[in-house]
Amino acid sequence: MKKRVVITGMGAITPIGNTVDDFWASLKEGKVGIGPITYFDTTDYKTKLAAQVKDFNAKEYMDPKAARRMEAFSQFAVAAAKEALMDSKLDMEKEDPFRVGVSIGCGVGSLQRMESEEHKLVTKGPSRITPLMVPLLISNMAAGNVSIQFGLKGKCINIVTACATGTHSIGEAYRSIQYGDADVMVAGGTESAICPIGIAGFGALTALTTSADPLRASIPFDKERSGFVMGEGAGVVVLESLDHALARGAHIYAEISGYGATSDAFHITSPAEDGEGAARAMTEAMAEAGVGPEDVTYINAHGTSTHHNDLFETRAIKRALGDAAYHVPISSTKSMIGHLLGAAGAVEFIACVKSIEDGFIHPTTGLKVADEECDLNYVPEKGIEADVDVVLTNSLGFGGHNATLLVRKYK
Repeated sequence: MKKRVVITGMGAITPIGNTVDDFWASLKEGKVGIGPITYFDTTDYKTKLAAQVKDFNAKEYMDPKAARRMEAFSQFAVAAAKEALMDSKLDMEKEDPFRVGVSIGCGVGSLQRMESEEHKLVTKGPSRITPLMVPLLISNMAAGNVSIQFGLKGKCINIVTACATGTHSIGEAYRSIQYGDADVMVAGGTESAICPIGIAGFGALTALTTSADPLRASIPFDKERSGFVMGEGAGVVVLESLDHALARGAHIYAEISGYGATSDAFHITSPAEDGEGAARAMTEAMAEAGVGPEDVTYINAHGTSTHHNDLFETRAIKRALGDAAYHVPISSTKSMIGHLLGAAGAVEFIACVKSIEDGFIHPTTGLKVADEECDLNYVPEKGIEADVDVVLTNSLGFGGHNATLLVRKYK
C-alpha cells in the first residue's frame, strides 16, 4: 500500500523575497524581481537583464567557514532548507536520521567556479587550481551540503533534468516516501548561473530575451514574448508520510496526490509541438490522484516566455484537460522571478501550496497583448481570490523532460 505524503515545511530564496512569506507577499502584489545584471559587465552582451537574489548573506544561515566552502547554489539550498526544517518543527534528536533523506537538484552546478578556475589554468597554470574546485562546482553538492549541515543520513540524491529538476526532485522524494524508503524527505531545487558563460551560452541559443524593459522582459503567453529571463534562487520543502506527520503533531500545509513524468523523445531544446509528452505527465498525475480535468482548480504553468514553450504548453493543457482547459485559471510565476532553471519547479511548487493555503491565485504579471494561439485564462495582470483545491504544476526541461505534480488541500 502506498503511503500518503504531505507537506509540513517550506523555505525559499528568490529574486522577490528570501523567505516564503516575503516571496508569497511579492507574488500577490505582482512584484517583478527583474533588473540590470550587476554581477559582471554586460557591455558586450545582448542580454542585460536577469532576476538576481537580493540582500542574501550566507553567514546568516550557516557557519562562515562552511559558507566559504560552498558556491552560491549550495548556499541558497542550505538557506532554504534551514527555513523549511524550522518551519516543519522537525526535531532531529527524536528522529532516526537514516529515515530522513534529501532530494535537492541543481541544473548546472557552479558555472562561476568553472569560469574562475579555467581562467587561472590558462593564465597561471594547473598548479594554481584550488583543491576544492570539484566539490565546489559539482551539482550534487547542494544535496550533500544540506545533508551535512542538518545531519540527514537517509537517501540523498541529486536529480538533474534541466528546467524540470525541481519538480522531478520533489516527485522522486514523494515516491521515496510512498514506497517506504524514507519517513521524511527534504526536497527541492537550487540554481545560481547568472554569470558570463551562463548568459552567453543561453544567449547564443537565442533562448534569452534582449528586452531592456524589466516589465516587458518575462511576459509568458504574451504575443510579444521574446525569450526567458535568467533567475536564481532555491525552493525546498519538507515532505513526510501522513502517519509520521500526524504522530508528531506537525502542521500540514497540503498533500501531494499525483506525479507524472515523461519524455518527449523529440528535440534537445524544443518541447513536442503537439504537447503530447507534457499532456501525458498531467494525465498521469491526475490519474494517480483519482481526479478528472473538471476537478483541477489551478495550473501553475512552466510558462517561460519563449515562443515555443508557451504555445506548446498551451496545446498540452488543452490535450490533457479537454474543454475544462478553458475554465481553469493558469498563471506563470516566471513572469515575476524569471526562470530559475533547476530551482524553478520547486519555487513554483511552493507558490502552489500557498495558493491552496491562502485561497489566492497569483497573476501572470506583464501579460498585456493577447496571442491568438495562447487563448486560455492566464490570469493577466491581477490575481484572483478563489477556493483552490486541486493544483497541477508543470515543468518542461531541455532534452524533452516533462514533470507534473498534483497538490491538493489536505483532508
